[in-house]
Amino acid sequence: MSPPDLSLVLNGQRIEVPDDGRNLLDILREEFGLTGAKDGCSPQGQCGCCTVLVDGAPRVACVTPVRRVVGRHVTTIEGLDPGQAAAWGAAFLASGASQCGFCTPGIMLRLEALRSAGHDASDVHAVEQALLAHLCRCTGWQTIGEAWSLRVAETPVDLPSRVETSAEERAQLEGGVEQRVRLSVALGAGGFSADTAPADALRAVPASDGGWVVAPTSSEARRLARRVQGRRSTLPVRWPLEIPDGDWVARLRTTWVEPAYLEPDAAWCAPGGEPSSPVANGGAFGAKATNGPHRSPVMEAARRLADEHGRPVLAQISREDTVRWGPKRPPIAGGVDEQGRGKLRVVATPGIADRIRAVAPLVEVEEVEVDGPSTSIELRAAGWAEALVLLAGARGSVGTLRAPNGAQARAEFEDPSPSGRRRLVV
Repeated sequence: MSPPDLSLVLNGQRIEVPDDGRNLLDILREEFGLTGAKDGCSPQGQCGCCTVLVDGAPRVACVTPVRRVVGRHVTTIEGLDPGQAAAWGAAFLASGASQCGFCTPGIMLRLEALRSAGHDASDVHAVEQALLAHLCRCTGWQTIGEAWSLRVAETPVDLPSRVETSAEERAQLEGGVEQRVRLSVALGAGGFSADTAPADALRAVPASDGGWVVAPTSSEARRLARRVQGRRSTLPVRWPLEIPDGDWVARLRTTWVEPAYLEPDAAWCAPGGEPSSPVANGGAFGAKATNGPHRSPVMEAARRLADEHGRPVLAQISREDTVRWGPKRPPIAGGVDEQGRGKLRVVATPGIADRIRAVAPLVEVEEVEVDGPSTSIELRAAGWAEALVLLAGARGSVGTLRAPNGAQARAEFEDPSPSGRRRLVV
């Protein structure tokens, strides 16, 4: 006997869905093709990427059983009034508050709830509190706050092609890979692999034994895999390296830093075809790879499983998997004197010493073999950014920063704002 149907209003239309225990996010994406709500951590409810409006209030869909919204009105980014959606997208692009577009739809809906509740353009505190529910903010809070001010003040936003072009150039400079930054991308249509898979694609998730579990839906695949993601680690922070002895005016020590990109690796493939890329629209801070020692496992899995099952297969890893499998920034521990001379220890990583010497030629680099997760210089500015921070600490100012590839930027702090916070200007 099939489960009874549940009724709710989705983007203004009454619908019925089976009461089979699935969460709202899986229903939205897999039953109705509403991919604006993103799966960044499902089913942890921690990243905010799947935020939708339920009777006008923001709610994370991945931890919301469908039966909890029976008879209620659910609005996704696709169901937002077209004029409002376009206004939010234009404000985000004009202020530089959107890059790959994975987390922006959820942020926009949460801010739209604030706007509907009557908060005005000056209510920066409310915006900051709202953003606490969202993990990925590649562009930073400042630009999102500026987008809020533009939108709520109903400031007319002109988006000539040069705005989108310059945004794409900036995103490519920061991420090292090609990105599309368009109005549609800011609204969630960036072309991510998990969004472009055929509607009839089987879902595959990693199993505890190292294999893959395949099922018609993501929730069924997770259930069969018998894996439940945790929310918090009980392990304390561990510093793997000690700062070398010396008469230093500035010291810095880091541990393994997780890139924490929000789009979990995903790839789909048709039988006999080529898999889609897990780096569909950039992002990931250089932590995703389609080749080399840190190659993402989803491409190979999608191709093999599609051939085995004779159907398209979407292979996805979880938030936990991205942390467990992905490379980290190499930990460093070092000190420098007022002349910029010093010593820096770094966890042994191919190519890391040359990257550091390129920006800090007077700093002696010592690579140390340490047990721990894998590290990579492919992560954005790995190693040399930490060295520049150390030198800036010794100078007492940021000044002009020069990357190993010759790019440079100047940063300085403005006088404190009325809120008492100093603003970094680059």
